[in-house]
Amino acid sequence: MNATDPHGLIQGYHNRSQTSGILPLDKDLSAEEKDSSTGCYEQLLISTEVFLTLGIVSLLENILVVAAIVKNKNLHSPMYFFICSLAVADMLVSVSNASETIVIALINGGNLTIPVTLIKSMDNVFDSMICSSLLASICSLLAIAVDRYITIFYALRYHNIVTLRRALLVISSIWTCCTVSGILFIIYSESTTVLICLITMFFTMLVLMASLYVHMFLLARLHMKRIAALPGNAPIHQRANMKGAITLTILLGVFVVCWAPFFLHLILMITCPRNPYCTCFMSHFNMYLILIMCNSVIDPIIYAFRSQEMRKTFKEIFCCSYALLCV
Repeated sequence: MNATDPHGLIQGYHNRSQTSGILPLDKDLSAEEKDSSTGCYEQLLISTEVFLTLGIVSLLENILVVAAIVKNKNLHSPMYFFICSLAVADMLVSVSNASETIVIALINGGNLTIPVTLIKSMDNVFDSMICSSLLASICSLLAIAVDRYITIFYALRYHNIVTLRRALLVISSIWTCCTVSGILFIIYSESTTVLICLITMFFTMLVLMASLYVHMFLLARLHMKRIAALPGNAPIHQRANMKGAITLTILLGVFVVCWAPFFLHLILMITCPRNPYCTCFMSHFNMYLILIMCNSVIDPIIYAFRSQEMRKTFKEIFCCSYALLCV
């Protein structure tokens, strides 16, 4: 947001309505290179209304998810508490994005006059919220993956291993660590090391989650055959657990698709900020922000389609709200 500071962690925010890139984009580029990529040096502009609409939709959807989990005691399980943490992270990402876009639009339109020092502080707050929420999203997805892994492979001991108290402790630790990390990342945002740490953390988490899911789906059928020999309803529970694992696999896939362009943008910022092709890719930064916000909108839809209990609770909330409005 602060156009005077070209070294922000999420630098595209600082130049959303201006030319993108850490360095002047035409510096050290030949005329031939400029001509070969005409139109790529201007930041792709997306209307404020789009950011605002996605922010509002994401806010309402994720509030609905949190309300459903709080309201329905059948959803008071570790997995749904982790989903609640993910919903809060999604909500903060979209709200921060939308809020920053509104402030930028007001400043550029001359409707809001703010001292440069205050703009810098606001920018750091927004970026810190987004960075913390990103880390919380990744950690929540990893926590869900571990929960599903234990559910499938340690089904008979699951309730002894994963208790509500331990789940809440994990969630508290996730948000504490991610908040501190987000603040530190913004404070030291001028260092390339910070970007490298963020990128490394992202890919490390993805590798860990992918390893868990591959192991789950390779051995799940064999495990289901073994547990089928046990008395009771173990096979039914096992099928339900597999459905939960598939749901979280879909969530992970959507997360990767929506966040990958953003992290590729960060990688290009480090490796080839002056290359015309890299510059062309980075000029679409606002589109990558839209993808990130779309992730926050899509996740609650996945919950609704994949969880019958969640759909039932959504309907109850809508019916109660409608009844109150009609009184």
